Amino acid sequence: MAIEFNTIQKEGLSVQIANAIRNAILEGRLAGEERLPSEAELSERFGVSRSTVREALKRLAAQNLIRSERGSSGGAFVNRMTWDEAKANLVTTTRLLIGMNDIPFEDAIESRFALEMAALPMAALNRTEEQLEALETEIARQRNPNTSDEDFCASDVSFHSVVADATDSPLLAFQLSSAFEAMQPLMNMLVYRLRDRERIAEIHEAMLGALKAGDSDAASAQLEALSAYTRELAAQRRKPIGN
Repeated sequence: MAIEFNTIQKEGLSVQIANAIRNAILEGRLAGEERLPSEAELSERFGVSRSTVREALKRLAAQNLIRSERGSSGGAFVNRMTWDEAKANLVTTTRLLIGMNDIPFEDAIESRFALEMAALPMAALNRTEEQLEALETEIARQRNPNTSDEDFCASDVSFHSVVADATDSPLLAFQLSSAFEAMQPLMNMLVYRLRDRERIAEIHEAMLGALKAGDSDAASAQLEALSAYTRELAAQRRKPIGN
C-alpha cells in the first residue's frame, strides 16, 4: 500500500489522514484513476473511526484530488488533473501571492520577462506555421482601432501564450502561460492608460519576424525592448502629477 499509515498523531486526525493521502498522490505513490482502499479498510489501517476517514475524504474531494463513484465498482478514486485545471489553480495562486504579499511592480516585471526570455530559444527553434499565423492574428487585433483596452490586454496575453506554446514543451508552456495569465493582466491594468498600443504592436511584429527567421537573439532583443518599455511606463506611473 502506497499510503503511510503510521505517521498520524492523536489530534486533528482527519486533517492528518487527508494529508497522508494527499502526499501519496502528489508524490506519485497513488496514480491518477487509482481506487483508494474502502472507508472500512482505511479506518482499520489508520486506527480511527469511519467518520474520521469520511471527513478526511471530504477534504480531499473539496481539493479536487479525489472523487466518489457509486455502484458495485464504485468507491473513492484519485482524480487525474487536467492541464486546464492545473493552470487555473496556478494562475489564481500566483495572483494571490502577488496581491497579498505586496510584491513590487518592478519585481513582477523582472520575473515575468525573465521567464519568457529563457523560453525564446526553444520557441524560435520549434515554432510552427500555425503558431506564427496565430501571432499575426493577435498583432492585427492590437492594431485595430476598434479593439477595446480590455480586448487589447487579452490579445497581449494571448500573443505571449502562443510564444510559450511554441516551445513545444508542455510543462514549460504550462508554467509560462500560467505566469503570463497571472501577471500580464495586472501589469496592463496599471499602465494601460500610459502605453502606446502601436509601439507594443511594433515590438510584437519584430518579435514575430525574429521567430519566423528562427533568430532567438533578435527575438530576445525585442523582448528586452518590451521589458524596458514596461519599466519606463512603471516609472511614469510613479511620477507625481505636475512633474
